[in-house]
Amino acid sequence: MWESMLKYQDLMWQSIGETFVMVGISILAALLVGLPLGTVLYFCRKGQLYENRSLSLTLNSIVNVVRSFPFLLLVVALIPVTRFLVGTSIGTLASTVPLSVVAIAYYARLVEQSLLEVPRGTIEAALSMGASKLELIFKFLYVEARSGLVLGLTASTISFISFSTVMGVVGGGGVGDFAIRYGYQRFENEVMAYAIVVMIVLVQLIQFTGSTVARLLDKR
Repeated sequence: MWESMLKYQDLMWQSIGETFVMVGISILAALLVGLPLGTVLYFCRKGQLYENRSLSLTLNSIVNVVRSFPFLLLVVALIPVTRFLVGTSIGTLASTVPLSVVAIAYYARLVEQSLLEVPRGTIEAALSMGASKLELIFKFLYVEARSGLVLGLTASTISFISFSTVMGVVGGGGVGDFAIRYGYQRFENEVMAYAIVVMIVLVQLIQFTGSTVARLLDKR
């Protein structure tokens, strides 16, 4: 394995960089769109502050469809959208489109679940103090649910890394694509093992960091 590491170290660093780009943009999409979407899902639920059956049913259906869609088929189905948005359906940047779509739906559901764990009394207390909608969300809900939100983002990030391993089908690159092209297809088991070790290390670092941050934020 040591010889394989020296032989392919430049390609491995390039693959790690491609994985970071794909996962990084997906995380950004999850935060910018998935977090607000999950918040809307929470508020529109039956019995919640801004209950809206029609909107809740529509958004839940969309999220459920995206989450249940086989990822590889979703990548293919979104090729026209990807080409429209980034000008091409091949490459690392193009791979971020289907990954971002999945990231938004996946994290939105986790956000909704985290917010449901916030005690009802917190909302009632915020309203009794005259909190506006934005204050209710940012100063009460997100603060109370911050530990769960971080853990949800950590779990999502690990899932995004897993999804990114199949993006070689559209030339996305990444560690998974490196393992297939230079390990599996060339029958070099050492290269496969090298890539697997790198993936394990990345996942462990992310999980450790996320768990530590969540524990520090949890004031219960």
